[in-house]
Amino acid sequence: MSTRQRHIAHLHLHASLTEDQYADIIELMSGVTPHVQAVPPNAVQLDLTSALRYFDLPPYDMVQTTMMRLKLFYGIDSSAGLAGNRMLAAMAADASAPGEATWVPTAEAAEWLCPRPVTALPGIGRTTAETLGRYGLHTIGQVVDLPAGTLQRLLGAGPARLLAERARGRDPRPVTPSEPAAQLAADLVLERDCLDPAQHHRAVLELADRIGQRLRVERQITTRIALTVRYADRSSTTRTRTLPEPTSHSPALAAAALGLLKSLGLQRARVRAFLIRADALLPAGSAYRQLSMDPADDRARAAEAAADRARRRFGPEAIRPATLAD
Repeated sequence: MSTRQRHIAHLHLHASLTEDQYADIIELMSGVTPHVQAVPPNAVQLDLTSALRYFDLPPYDMVQTTMMRLKLFYGIDSSAGLAGNRMLAAMAADASAPGEATWVPTAEAAEWLCPRPVTALPGIGRTTAETLGRYGLHTIGQVVDLPAGTLQRLLGAGPARLLAERARGRDPRPVTPSEPAAQLAADLVLERDCLDPAQHHRAVLELADRIGQRLRVERQITTRIALTVRYADRSSTTRTRTLPEPTSHSPALAAAALGLLKSLGLQRARVRAFLIRADALLPAGSAYRQLSMDPADDRARAAEAAADRARRRFGPEAIRPATLAD
């Protein structure tokens, strides 16, 4: 018995969404298919395999209808990808302009992937790309043509096996219906492609401060943060770090985020946007803090609490860190 071909759609929402708006969009999408997975902060994935039979529509028309529903009900523009698995659908969405959809039929997936840069594959950061580039491996097709043993010598057995699977367009993960994950995210889109490391530093500081404020307002702490950098060529890199202790303290978040930024070694990279995400959130009442003999730490936390009280009374822009002052 033949297995029914899957049709997975990935919709990137071109809007800054509150948690309530995001939940409403998930509910709207569940009217198309019950198989909807949240991809915070501004994307959703849908398994349309069964919905196509119910609505009696071709796959591409089904995606276009879904995009129209988003525009009609919420005024949100989206870009979409349609493919036989989650990874290819997400890559197709990244290759689509706002308001457009890209369909990668399963039979054409290898041909579609072949000329694309290896950085278009999820999880391929600059370090891996540079390692491959030193050996003349710049496109996905070149990786596919490389013998498995050679790729293992370059990257190690585990990473090489994973890269080979992705380069061949394989992704068995199902779309798992779920609520938005327990996380907070803040992003900053720059006015123009930025080469200045000082501006990169400032942008990450601003986002870390915004995340810290939101965590304290919502009485939550985070145990892990992630930094995503999107480049001018529409590729992106994400780095994640587990914090030494759960916290909502902005300086601690900033130190971790700047450490992630430094680890990327951007130097003269043309950056379009930054995003910081706080994961694995916990109630603030469950926080613990390593005791310190340094009185400066207690003073910094007291000043932060006073600044939060001023913001509640006079607005979020009433007090800002000196490093972010205009």
